[in-house]
Amino acid sequence: MLTAKLIDNVWATRKAESLNGFKFMLAEVIGGNREGERLIVVDIISAGIGDRVIVCTGSSARRMLGDDNVPVDAVVIGIIDEDCNFG
Repeated sequence: MLTAKLIDNVWATRKAESLNGFKFMLAEVIGGNREGERLIVVDIISAGIGDRVIVCTGSSARRMLGDDNVPVDAVVIGIIDEDCNFG
């Protein structure tokens, strides 16, 4: 899982049929060795631009959509309300 900030919407007028109905957003990874990396994510929880979110990637992301055959690699699974400092 990654933490990221949603920075924009992504509009795709033509896409694979299995992606119809999904909301795409551009996310920028915050923290860790991937900080600053940008990726397109599917938002299934109605997050918005500026929200800090938890992103699930890979096969786990496809399972969140209920279909391992959907061509998706990243899904927003949570909105971060506040940071916790463990340690």
